[in-house]
Amino acid sequence: MRFSVFTASTPDWTPEEAVRILADQGWDGVEWRVTDQEPADPPGFWAGNRATVPMTGLEASVPVIAQLTRAAGLDFSGVGGYAKAADHDGVERMLAATAALGARQVRVTMPATGSGEYRELFARTRDDLEWAAERAAFHGVKAIVELHHRTITASASAAFRLVDGLDPAAVGVIHDLGNLVIEGQEDPLSSFQLLGEYLAHVHVKNAAWRPTGDRRADGSVVWREEWAPLRTGQGDVLGYFTALAEFGYDGWVAIEDFSTELPLAERTRDNLAYLRDVVGLVHDRRAA
Repeated sequence: MRFSVFTASTPDWTPEEAVRILADQGWDGVEWRVTDQEPADPPGFWAGNRATVPMTGLEASVPVIAQLTRAAGLDFSGVGGYAKAADHDGVERMLAATAALGARQVRVTMPATGSGEYRELFARTRDDLEWAAERAAFHGVKAIVELHHRTITASASAAFRLVDGLDPAAVGVIHDLGNLVIEGQEDPLSSFQLLGEYLAHVHVKNAAWRPTGDRRADGSVVWREEWAPLRTGQGDVLGYFTALAEFGYDGWVAIEDFSTELPLAERTRDNLAYLRDVVGLVHDRRAA
């Protein structure tokens, strides 16, 4: 199992700083966020993020990012793309860039629920994914679908239904512990077994639900999700890695910690130490 950091979660660092710090801390790889974004000062996760590669001019950035990453001794766990499945031009560019980087796999984003009638959205997206699979095979990479709250693939069951029958060498699924705390939670081991060879990648972050202090018209309490540190969120990290080990997953795990309790460098360093401890504990339990 190899560990990387998704740069959506490292907004304070330039690409040069990101690879240097992550390599010094002992990470195995990096997953670059690729999208055009709004400016922001100070930088944030979703706007002004200094470790984001712009979609505009992407092709010119590819050799620079490849050189930076390899020179630091890091590998690519994949590419964190934001091209929508229906945006064939954008998906084609992301697939080509992923191949040029040698990054093997890239996320293709799914429609949000509420953006159309669900079955119609699903059917159109299946057509888009069939097209993406053909293009991914052409480029020798994989298009991957993330389990993400408030999209048409919030759960492993929904994602499996979307990809079932497509070539798993060209299409896969990202399982995400933190997103599933918000929506789509299913038993992890059962989910991995359902996805089978479509399980291409794993994202790990954590979240928790908190009461807002507000109430609805019927008097019921309003709750809101918040990102949380790996140790204190509602997702069972130890149970998750136990299930991954039982399933036999030994691929990339990308961390995208959007909590802010610790300074960024301390947060990434502590997350790597914690994950190594968890994996060691899982190994010891299985060996006992």
